[in-house]
Amino acid sequence: MRKLALPERPGWRSEAERLGFTFADMHGEPYWDETSAYEFSLAEVESRIEDPATDLHALCREAVGRIVTDESLMSRMGLPRAHWDLVADSWDAAQPEVYGRMDLAYDGSGPAKLLEYNADTPTSLYESASFQWLWLEQQIAAGVLHSGDDQFNGIHEALVERWGAILPADTDVHFAAMKDTPEDYATVEAMAWAAREAGLGAHYTDLESIGLSDRGQFTDAEDRVIGTLFKLYPWEDLLRDPFADHIAGAQVQMIEPAWKALVSNKAILPVLWQIAPGHPNLLPAFFLDDVAEALTGRGVSVAPGFADVADRLKRGHVVKPIFSREGASVQIIENGTPTETAPNRDYDDQPMIVQEYAPLPVMDGFRPIIGAWIVGETCAGMGIREDASRITQDLSRFKPHFIRD
Repeated sequence: MRKLALPERPGWRSEAERLGFTFADMHGEPYWDETSAYEFSLAEVESRIEDPATDLHALCREAVGRIVTDESLMSRMGLPRAHWDLVADSWDAAQPEVYGRMDLAYDGSGPAKLLEYNADTPTSLYESASFQWLWLEQQIAAGVLHSGDDQFNGIHEALVERWGAILPADTDVHFAAMKDTPEDYATVEAMAWAAREAGLGAHYTDLESIGLSDRGQFTDAEDRVIGTLFKLYPWEDLLRDPFADHIAGAQVQMIEPAWKALVSNKAILPVLWQIAPGHPNLLPAFFLDDVAEALTGRGVSVAPGFADVADRLKRGHVVKPIFSREGASVQIIENGTPTETAPNRDYDDQPMIVQEYAPLPVMDGFRPIIGAWIVGETCAGMGIREDASRITQDLSRFKPHFIRD
C-alpha cells in the first residue's frame, strides 16, 4: 500500500452534483478527495484484506450464535431485555443479512486489524461502490492511471446478486432513511438501485413517515403496507423506540435483521477475542468493567486471557462505547495517560470496552482506515477514509484506490 498524488478530474464536482453526490464537500471541508489515491497490489488485497475480512465475518456469525444462547453475554450487549427474544428469534430463523462495513487498521506490511464492524447501518456505500469506480474509469481514460489498473470493487454487483438471492422477484421493498440527510439518502438510493436491478420493487420512505395500521402493520406515507423494510436506523435505537413492541407482530421482514444488533456493536469485540484469542486480525479486547482496576494497577482482573496481554494493553489501549458514531466518546490511553480524546462526548453514558491501541499509518499527514465491505457473507470491495486525527471522526475524507501489478 502506498499513497500517490494524482491530478483531479476536470469538472468532477459538477458531475458529482449531477449524479446526486451532494455531500462531496461537507462543513466547508472536502469529503471526497481525489488529489491523491491509495495503490495496492492484487495479492495484497486478496491476502491481507479480502480473505481476512471474509473470515472475520464468519467469526462474527459464530459469536452471534454463542451470544443468543448465553444470558450473561446478552446482558453485556446493551440491548433492552424485553427484546432479547426478538434478536434471538431472528437468528434462529436465519433471517438474511445484506451488508456491512468492517473498519480495519492496515499499514501495508502486517496483518489488517479489526477496529470495529458497522454491520447494521454503514454509510459511504455510494462513494465506495459507484463514485470511486467512475473515478477509476475516467482516470484510466485520461491516461492518469494505467490501462491495466483495477479496483477492489464488486460491491454493486454483489448487492444485486444478494437481493436476488434473499427475496422473490417483484417483491416490494421500502427503503427508509432520515429526511434531509444526504449521506443517508445516497446509501438507501444505492441499495434501491441494486434491488431494482435484481427485479425487486423499490420505494423510498422517510423514517418519520412510517406509521402503524389498525391491524398492527407498518405503513408508509401513502398508507401502503410495508412488507419488507430496509431501514437506515440503528437497531440499538429502534429497540428503544415504542415501534419495537410491534415488530414481532407486524408481518414485516426487516433488513438488516434484528440479530445484526449484536454484530454492529462494539461489545462483540471482547466476545471475538474470547473465541479466538491471538487471532492475527483481532486486537485484544475486554469489557472495561472487567479490567479497569488492573489497567491502572489498583487491582487484578479475572477476565480470561487478560494476563497474557496486560502489558500490551497498559502500553496503549482505546476506550470505546459499545454504541457510538464517528469516533464519538473514544479515548486513547498510553502508559496510563490519555493522549487523545474525541471532542464529541455524546456516548459517554454507554457501557465501554477496552481494545489494544493499533496506531494507524501516517501518510502525507493523514491516517487511513480500510473499510472492507461485506455483502452476504463475503468481502466484495473496499473504501478508504483518512483523518488527520488519530481518532477517525465525522470530518474524515474518502479516498479512492486502485490495484496495480
